[in-house]
Amino acid sequence: MVLGLGKVMGHRAVPAVLLALALGGCALARGSTAPPDPAIALPAKWSDSGAPKPDYDPAAYWQALNDPVLSQLVEEALKNNLDIAQSASRLASARETLRQAHAAFLPQLSASGSATRALGDGATSEITTSLGLNASWEIDLFGKLGNSANAARFDYQAAGYSLADLQRAIAGQVAQQVISARATAQQLAIARNTLKNQDDNLQIAQWRLQAGLVSSLDVEQARSQRASTAASIPLLESSLAATSNAISTLIGEPPGRVLDLLSKPAAMPTPPALSTFVAPADLLRRRPDIRGAEATLRADLARVGVARSALFPTLSLSGNIGTNDAGPVNLFDVVAGSVMGSITQLLFDGGRTSSRIRQAKDAADGALAAWRKSILTGLEETESAIAARKSADARLGDLTEGLNAAQNAELLARSQYQAGLTDFQTLLTSESSLLAARNSLVSAEADRATAFVRLTQALGGGWSPQDFDDRTSQ
Repeated sequence: MVLGLGKVMGHRAVPAVLLALALGGCALARGSTAPPDPAIALPAKWSDSGAPKPDYDPAAYWQALNDPVLSQLVEEALKNNLDIAQSASRLASARETLRQAHAAFLPQLSASGSATRALGDGATSEITTSLGLNASWEIDLFGKLGNSANAARFDYQAAGYSLADLQRAIAGQVAQQVISARATAQQLAIARNTLKNQDDNLQIAQWRLQAGLVSSLDVEQARSQRASTAASIPLLESSLAATSNAISTLIGEPPGRVLDLLSKPAAMPTPPALSTFVAPADLLRRRPDIRGAEATLRADLARVGVARSALFPTLSLSGNIGTNDAGPVNLFDVVAGSVMGSITQLLFDGGRTSSRIRQAKDAADGALAAWRKSILTGLEETESAIAARKSADARLGDLTEGLNAAQNAELLARSQYQAGLTDFQTLLTSESSLLAARNSLVSAEADRATAFVRLTQALGGGWSPQDFDDRTSQ
């Protein structure tokens, strides 16, 4: 029937048949890159709506902690971190892949030239020269090139979101490490000050023993308490050095300078009050990891279309023009060329193409699961950070009151011991309670600042979606 149709309609029927095949196949080959519904019931609001929103930029939330050293180290990490540099290189590579995919839509041109002279007996001295120009163009009838370009575009976006998420993570790591170093430095100062008081206690106990006022039990108890406090100091110094060295690695420099910056006690960074949070649905736009997972899913859906396009014909055009003459003077006297169109249809490949389609679909299913998991992870991290911040705020008030009581108890116990109104064990107990109260308050202040960092990160702070969209749209 096809031959009969060709005889009736003539050669003009062939392009019409090809066009009909193209229009019918495009709908099947061009896969949709729109992600499906994640099928996750997002809550209407968070467990705590928070107080009125403070005036600070979530993209640079660390500045709201009012710690110049912390802000300096975070900004240095964003500029010099080596993991960020690697991710930036991957983004640049993805950009070039996208440009290559766009270039596939255009014809390819190549030029050639040659000069030949025969050698041997009877050969003439003439030089045969030729020039040629070749062109080829694959027409994207069934979405192979279009889907490849879409996949490259979404891969580029995913690489960009991966870079943004890494920057967000590095900023949070540096901020939390600096907060931890601040806490350790304060606890180290508390331990050293406490050690001085315990040296005095030991001296007083020894004097009282020599005077026959107390037994050697007071001296041994004082020695034991002093030794315990002295033993904690090297551990705190080691912890401070390890934290500072980790920060040095994050900012891309050898250890040393950061330890000098953080070894001196300084005030704990104070975060602003709990803010009004973005709605859970807005988290899908605010967090780069969720947007990156969505972009990866879109890329895998596009690759399903690339795999399907192999089932349909491939149409390409090619042509060449060239000259061939004896002697350069008459080179352009004779110019010849040709134009050819070809169509190729897969008939049998042992199921290889079908397998590739199923493989692409499986990859898309995995990307869909990863996208859904990233949404659940974002919800989990936000709710946990809200609870941690509320807990830190509540603990801070109680521990502040406890510290005031412990300080008063220690003053009373010391004065009563010096006056001989109480035993040495009471003084030791009050000083141990004071040391624990001081350390607990420092830990609570650090937990509050850390909870602010975690909460802001969980809500998508640490990067600017608008700046990223402007950059990747170029």
